[in-house]
Amino acid sequence: MSTPLFASRLRRIKPSPSTSAADRANELRRQGRSIVNLVVGEPDFDTPAFIRAAAAEAMNKGQTRYTLMAGTVELRQAIVAKLERENGLAYGMDEIIATSGAKSAIYSAFAITLEAGDEVIVPAPYWVSYPDMVLACDGTPVTVACPESNDFKLTPGQLEAAITPRTKWLLINSPSNPTGASYTFEEYKALAAVLDRHPHVQVMTDDIYEHIRFDGERTAHILHAAPQLRDRTLIVNGVSKTYAMTGWRIGYIAGPRPYIQALDTLLSQSTGTCCAVSQAAAAAAMNGDQSFIGESVAIYRQRRDRCVALLNAVPGLSCRSPEGAFYLYVNCSALIGRMTPQGTRIQNDADVVMYLLESEGVAAVAGVAYGLSPYFRMSIATSIEVLEEGCRRIARAVAALD
Repeated sequence: MSTPLFASRLRRIKPSPSTSAADRANELRRQGRSIVNLVVGEPDFDTPAFIRAAAAEAMNKGQTRYTLMAGTVELRQAIVAKLERENGLAYGMDEIIATSGAKSAIYSAFAITLEAGDEVIVPAPYWVSYPDMVLACDGTPVTVACPESNDFKLTPGQLEAAITPRTKWLLINSPSNPTGASYTFEEYKALAAVLDRHPHVQVMTDDIYEHIRFDGERTAHILHAAPQLRDRTLIVNGVSKTYAMTGWRIGYIAGPRPYIQALDTLLSQSTGTCCAVSQAAAAAAMNGDQSFIGESVAIYRQRRDRCVALLNAVPGLSCRSPEGAFYLYVNCSALIGRMTPQGTRIQNDADVVMYLLESEGVAAVAGVAYGLSPYFRMSIATSIEVLEEGCRRIARAVAALD
């Protein structure tokens, strides 16, 4: 009997659905198809000039070598100041570690804490990578469906029902990818009341979209609502979405010192330090002029409002207006069971997405990838002209169904 080539953890996971959808759209474009790509969750703005200038200055000063494992002093000071200024949370520099993106931060946090059979509560809809990262670290994702009728948010009753003696983490993403749902201060207090009864459950907050809100309010944080959870909470964030710095690959974790020390050990033997130049740029982003945030959010809001109006005018589709992030989660339940012009019956949201791509060249991601169907996700992190063309094509495709 031959020995398997790959570890069992690889067989437990699958490629990212959003990456696969983007690859398919790009392949069709290379074949000459006209494709409106509404898949990628990446700001279409350039990184602000002052941040790029800070990176150039760092390079010119020779800041191109290895840094401290936890990140440069300047970056960690910037993160400490940001958490105090924007979130009212006090952390020391020894409670901060920089990572190669927020995705790496989440994976690494699971890697240092999960044993086989440990459970992670993941409210659905969720970012596509959460369950697979849990599986890759030998854990068990426990997905909890949070329906549109509850604004796609986890309720205290659902949390209570999901907790078992094996629960290790509750993972919260607010504003959410894919729905844009955002928890309020009062909702966090209600969830914290449940967590107070279960002290073995740790909390991880994915705050990567915190600045992309459309109501003008500051995003609530569970540690502001429930400071008693601080000793069992990890904050994950980064600069990718807020400052249009996806390619710079800088995320970070703030949390109790024992977690940070464990992460330092793991990362020292895996990814190593983050890019020195990117760290200089990230520090400049957090310390510098923040006007880019308001300007970009205003553009996202215009895109959201326009697309929500266009999609809700399409018979058979409905779209809740998200509070934040830059995605729309479109309800396509009325399309299930209808017939395409080619005589194929639409069975699920994966069929809807494939039909939109093949018939009109619109690339989106099926709701099944996010754990709640029948929906599809479309990104509004592209120009209004592209979005309007995408919505016109979607309307045309839906109108062609029997």
